[in-house]
Amino acid sequence: MATDDLLIVADGAHCADLRYAVGAPLTRPAVYLRLHGRGYALLDEADLPTGRAAARVCRVRPLSRYLPQGNGRPTARLAAAISRWLRSRGVRRVVVPADFPLALARELRDHKLRLLPCPDEPLFPERAVKSAGEVAMIRAAVVMAEVGLAEGLQTLKNAQINARRRLVFRGAPLTAERLRAIMQVAIFQAGGHPEEVCVALGMEGGCPGPAAHGPLPAHRPILLALLLRSCKTGYHAALVRTVVRGRAREPVRARHAALLQTQSLALRQLREGVETTEAHAALLRNLTAHEVAPARSRRASADWEAHVSGHGVGLARWEPPFLPGPAGTVVQTGHVLAVISSATHPGLGSVGLGDLVVITRHGARNLTPFEKVLEI
Repeated sequence: MATDDLLIVADGAHCADLRYAVGAPLTRPAVYLRLHGRGYALLDEADLPTGRAAARVCRVRPLSRYLPQGNGRPTARLAAAISRWLRSRGVRRVVVPADFPLALARELRDHKLRLLPCPDEPLFPERAVKSAGEVAMIRAAVVMAEVGLAEGLQTLKNAQINARRRLVFRGAPLTAERLRAIMQVAIFQAGGHPEEVCVALGMEGGCPGPAAHGPLPAHRPILLALLLRSCKTGYHAALVRTVVRGRAREPVRARHAALLQTQSLALRQLREGVETTEAHAALLRNLTAHEVAPARSRRASADWEAHVSGHGVGLARWEPPFLPGPAGTVVQTGHVLAVISSATHPGLGSVGLGDLVVITRHGARNLTPFEKVLEI
């Protein structure tokens, strides 16, 4: 597929493949063409300055130059522009990604262009391996997540516990919605776009959720999960922490300590050449090994459900590699992974921790060194 002529038409704000191909953060719909091994980008006027300044791997042109005059249907005008551009270069067929717009595909076929579905998935496998510059941009996004998390933790620390064991902040109940808004505002002010800021009291399938509503309880674990995108670069960051405002119960403290050990083990287990299935199995074994408890609490311990998962983070919030991944998938230098471990009890709640790690030649390095304190 690397030698085929390729056409991508998508919203630059939401298509990671388009932003990767162009090599610049985009905010508007755009067209990318790879013809005879050379890349071209047809951009909206609003994205032209950024595209020309940042794009290093393709030639940037204004889309308006190729659009036909008149006020016809936008899809028809765009199809005419693409067809004219391709035909001027003698191109009659192109490969398109699986999520190519259907209406546009029909219009292009009316222009006698042949569209072939991309046989590869993902479209750009090389995206999984990050350069030093990309890692730096992800780390910058992590700082934005840490700003939001710090604001949330400070709010919880300053909250009072009333007689009903509910949290009160500045004279009013501290609700999950209020805490979420406080963290979102902090992220915006730091230059990030909070795609998902979750305040939860439980986990589902290893992910925080569903989102909590109403006043937050004291002495119970509260999960704070932040997933954001840098407004400047488009790179993502993810962070998960569990806190208790007040005093945590002993089983909760024990499970949190087990998660700390599992996250620490991930830094040793994830290294160049290790299969993702092997790494996942080792982390899950470590976490479930802590389910052995004294006889007086063994029944309660058996009710805990352990979960470990991971996925790549970059221009997309969720991208390869995955933990565990397909058989034979190995960890490579340059991979950036969100590693999340959790334990859930039907009566005591959930605890979870999530970090971003980058794989280097010397092993894994934690990109999210933010504190993991349970009780505040």
